[in-house]
Order: sequence, then structure tokens, then C-alpha cells
Amino acid sequence: MADLAPQELRVLVAVARAGSFTAAAEQLGSTQSAVSHTVRTVERKLGAVLFTRGRLGAAPTPAGERAAAHARRILRLMDTLAIETREAARGSEEIAGPLRIAAFRSAATHLLPPVLLRLSKRHPALEPQVVIVRELGRGTAGEVADGRADLGIATLDPSATTLPGVTATPLFREPYALVYPEGATDPKALPLVDWVENCGSCTRDWWRAQDWIPCARLSAEDDVFALSLVAEGLGMSIMPWLSLTDLPPKVARTDLGALPPTRDVGYVTTPELARTSALRALIRELRSTPLPAGLLPARPAVGPHG
Repeated sequence: MADLAPQELRVLVAVARAGSFTAAAEQLGSTQSAVSHTVRTVERKLGAVLFTRGRLGAAPTPAGERAAAHARRILRLMDTLAIETREAARGSEEIAGPLRIAAFRSAATHLLPPVLLRLSKRHPALEPQVVIVRELGRGTAGEVADGRADLGIATLDPSATTLPGVTATPLFREPYALVYPEGATDPKALPLVDWVENCGSCTRDWWRAQDWIPCARLSAEDDVFALSLVAEGLGMSIMPWLSLTDLPPKVARTDLGALPPTRDVGYVTTPELARTSALRALIRELRSTPLPAGLLPARPAVGPHG
């Protein structure tokens, strides 16, 4: 197999992102025929069809998705190589460049701001870029595995196998609590407002053991929306702690007993990126910044959700 050139990797990533050779060519400042030729060359070198072609564009095959993920990670390491080499040549301890973070909404809202504040004060040339990712399927860990993020704040599953190429480190445990309309005399008797990210593998056994939990009357795609439904008196909900940090008016919270369900939360990255100066600086701040009240100590290392 012939080696792949960086430009070939960039074309592969652009087609996977754009969904067509024409759109990828526009993004790259190239032509459709040049992009098509490059993709055929890469396919020949790799010995696999990477995209299905059709009137609606180009869709990655399973092999194409895997190749694009590797390409993104390789290109990111090449960018890091250039940045850190220049820093070393200048003898500078200043850390610069982009820092891509994926996080689920409540962690991005309540965990990351003080971390990024401390990081920006120490390293003002860093450029954090945060994307909100729902913790469904491969979640934020999948963003890291696919090369779209350098680090993900993820829910971690003790029973799961770690995603290939990704390492996970726990930060804390997040307990669940029951939320209900303020003034309700028997919250557990209310209909359930479900949240699609709620019953992951980390809480499934506890959930099944609770014979008082009714079938859901309403299902919400977002935790903030679920809380707004509770505020309007449409039912109660069982949600993780960070989602309940800033309760809306007319919503009350109560514990779920001495042993409430919990989920593990930590960060995921790749072994290669974990050794870069930008990631080391971010991880130091994540581990040293005081956590919001109500969170519990971390358990030993587990696998990332997904």
C-alpha cells in the first residue's frame, strides 16, 4: 500500500463532511473532478470503497467512516506537531492553538465555564472550541474516537468496553434526584416526564427495580425542556444532578433515598493527544477546579459510554 499524502487525507475528510464531491471541492477551493480523482486514488491505495456515489451525493461506507476518523486524528496530530515544534524552537512555554472539546449540555453549562476561565488566564493564546453533544449512542466519546474532538466530557459505563483508540478517566459520580411541581403532596404518584438521555446502562438496573415508576406520559429530547414540563405541572421526572443545578421556578427537588442511582462522569481523549501541551493544561484544570456541590467522588477508571 502506498503512503497517503496529507492533502489526500484532507480530501477524504472534506467529502465525508460535505456529503458530495462537488461541495467538498468548493470547501477545498478545488474542482469536482480533482476531488473525485483523489478519492479514487485513496480507495486504490487502501483497497476499499470509501463512498457510495449517487444522485444525492457521496455517503461514507463503513470503511469510509473508519478511514475518515483516522484521517481526522492524523491531521489533528500534524497540526499539533507544527504548533508544538514552533513553541519548542522559540523556547516558549506559551500554549497556543485550537482546543476542541465535546460535552453534554449540563456538563458544558455547569462544569466547563470555571475550567475554561482558569485555562484562559494561564494560557490566553489557547482557543477552546466547545460543541454540545447528546449522550446517546457513542456520545461525546464517539466524537473523540472519530477525530472531531480532542477531549470529551462523557458519561462512563463500568460494564462497557472502551471505544478503540480512546482512554477514559473518571472525574466524579453524579447522583440522580426526583423533581416535581412545587407543592405536590405525593410526587411519586405523578405521571413520569421522561428524558431520552435518562435511563442509560448506568441506571438501568436501579430503574427496573422501582415498581413505583409509572410509564412515561411525555418524553422530552432535552433536559431543560423536561424541567419546563415539570414546572407546568405535567408530571415528575428523575434526572441527574448537573441538570438540576439551576431549577426553574415552581420546581422542587428531593433525594431518591440513601442509595440513589448515580452515573460516572469523566473525560475521554486519545493517548496521543493526552501527551500534548494543550490537553495536559486542560486536564490539569479539569482535575483541580472545584466541582459543583452535590457531586460524589469518582470510582476507579471505567469505559466511556457507547
